[in-house]
Amino acid sequence: MSYFHWIAGSILALAWFSRIVDAALGMSTVADIASPEWDRKPATSAGNPRVSIIVPACNEEADIAQSLTQLLQLDYDNYEVIAVNDRSTDRTGEMMDSVAATPKSVRGILQVVHIDTLPTGWLGKPHAMWTAANQATGDWLLFTDADVLFKPDSVRRALAYAEAEPADHVVLFPQIIMKQPGERMMIAFFQALFVFGHRPWKVADPKTKDHIGVGAFNLIRRSIYEKVGTYKALRFEVVDDMKLGKVVKEAGYAQRNVFGEDLISLHWAKGAMGVVNNLTKNFFAVLSFQPWRVVLCCFGLAFLNLIPFVGVLLAHGWARLPYAIALASMFLIYAGMSRRSSIPPYYFVLHPVSTVLFLYTLLRSMIVTLTQGGIVWRGTKYPLGELKKGLV
Repeated sequence: MSYFHWIAGSILALAWFSRIVDAALGMSTVADIASPEWDRKPATSAGNPRVSIIVPACNEEADIAQSLTQLLQLDYDNYEVIAVNDRSTDRTGEMMDSVAATPKSVRGILQVVHIDTLPTGWLGKPHAMWTAANQATGDWLLFTDADVLFKPDSVRRALAYAEAEPADHVVLFPQIIMKQPGERMMIAFFQALFVFGHRPWKVADPKTKDHIGVGAFNLIRRSIYEKVGTYKALRFEVVDDMKLGKVVKEAGYAQRNVFGEDLISLHWAKGAMGVVNNLTKNFFAVLSFQPWRVVLCCFGLAFLNLIPFVGVLLAHGWARLPYAIALASMFLIYAGMSRRSSIPPYYFVLHPVSTVLFLYTLLRSMIVTLTQGGIVWRGTKYPLGELKKGLV
């Protein structure tokens, strides 16, 4: 048994320690556009580039008015907002029209598009964004969500950074508003897993496959958006935001992700189960709707995230050392993340709980999708066979 502990513990220690070293060296290279350096206008010979901000919304009456109002108050002088009411059954469309009709001193122009029917072969959100992009007049397209809150200088700073790099696709990480301990626990785990497996500091490296996309803030040059096939190439992608980042990176264009403190923010989920419910739709799609990948992923995640806690309790003597190194490295990731979020490092002790909930979410996503024969999203069912055909 001691040999098993040494082998398993050493694998885990190496995995977690190498990642914390990599993250410590790499994260410092990711720009923070909330810093004074980026409090400026884009430096282009043609003046401020025009930006089209695209906001798809389906049954978002609770958030849409506040989101659009904030977008119309950006401190940038060359932009438009295109809000898409995607077959909403609540008051979303009415509230969009109300914001557009209200006289106010704003810099942005709001155009409201109402979609009543969904064409065959499309998911609702990609179709809504594709429709809006076809009407956009901007040099840059900013795809965002209906529940995201923007500070006045957010877009100006992002554009200043994008033009200075220069970058073709810029993702700004949002500040997640968390109101309950369960939300903090799940978001902390999700962030730790993201740091471990997705390496945001490698996104800018053209030699790697690491890519990024965030629904809250996907800023892309219009010319590049068209070269990668527009959202028509992603018309049946459930995780369209990440897949947009994937096609941009694979096409060889310059991709960047940046921090920005609270330049943009959103309350993503209510409680731990709210996070579970939000991820249930996506996880089976992330794993290409293949059950064997889900099972393999569950075993891998359990080994990586649970065995360090179990091993340090069951091992004896020096055999506990590699498990302790893995746990210490894991804690340091939590500590590092706490510098950019409101989640205290001590949420590390809840890591086993969030791991179990995360595994439950993976299995639930697969079972629900297979049982339903597809995904039910915002009241529309998308057959599993069509979803598999639409994978990028």
